[in-house]
Amino acid sequence: MRLALEQAGGAVRGGDVPVGAVVLAADGSTVLAAAHNEREATGDPTAHAEVLAIRRAAERTGRWRLSGCTLVVTLEPCTMCAGAIVLSRLDRVVYGARDEKAGAAGSLWDVVRDRRLNHRPEVIEGVLAGECAGVLTEFFRTR
Repeated sequence: MRLALEQAGGAVRGGDVPVGAVVLAADGSTVLAAAHNEREATGDPTAHAEVLAIRRAAERTGRWRLSGCTLVVTLEPCTMCAGAIVLSRLDRVVYGARDEKAGAAGSLWDVVRDRRLNHRPEVIEGVLAGECAGVLTEFFRTR
């Protein structure tokens, strides 16, 4: 989560909401990819940290199935990102702060664990939640 928080700082420098994400290999320690929100920098509404990290991990491994891998992200994924998590076959999602307004991994929706889908990753929430939420609160306070 510390690496994801470092990534979130890059989003702030680019004028975007400070969300950072890291994809870890099946060994749990090898970083396959890291990213932060780049919507403002690229003008791409899909440039969420999670989607970018998943794309980069798939590119690095040469496969779209990220079975065995873990996504670590500072904010609970939205519905778009939750869909990408399911479709990429990530084994688990670890997130920091809950997103009561748009979260899709347990708070507002629970897309990643929907029994109607063919893949349901493990979800671990609340890792460094206070620190992750604090970064977001500070960002929006200055806006």
